Amino acid sequence: RLVSGSGDGTIRIWDPNERTELGRLEGHTGGVWSVGWSPDGTRLVSGSTDGTIRIWNPDDGTELGRLEGHTNTVLSVGWSPDGTRLVSGSDDGTIRVWDPNDGTELGRLEGHTNTVWSVGWSPDGTRLVSGSADGTIRVWDPEERTELGRLEGRTGGVWSVGWSPDGTRLVS
Repeated sequence: RLVSGSGDGTIRIWDPNERTELGRLEGHTGGVWSVGWSPDGTRLVSGSTDGTIRIWNPDDGTELGRLEGHTNTVLSVGWSPDGTRLVSGSDDGTIRVWDPNDGTELGRLEGHTNTVWSVGWSPDGTRLVSGSADGTIRVWDPEERTELGRLEGRTGGVWSVGWSPDGTRLVS
């Protein structure tokens, strides 16, 4: 199954082989910028211009949780590889780590001076990467809430970041 978020505030689940819509999740009051499946495929996460992160049951469309704390659009969300944590990046310039089961904010990573466009977990779940409109890519320790490294030198913002499967390289 494939999931998509859109400007009308809906999340849609698709069968990519049949090219048919299987379900529609509604609840956000703004556009949905980012979506993702949990590693076990039993939950979805979404981030929206309404400033919230929502967790969903993809089978029946039930909203399982709402995470609030960002003060602006949530542009990027992602599950940790073991499914026990979520990360979010926002137009408010912060990165937050969450417990998806009870909605607790586990940590806030601050340092970017502008919008955080993209966030992602390392394959082993021990590090985070973020890309920002401030032109930097930063690597973080989510447990200690510290910046481990910074890549600079871009003339524009960093809109997307990702780890190699072995966790030894980054792409932006």
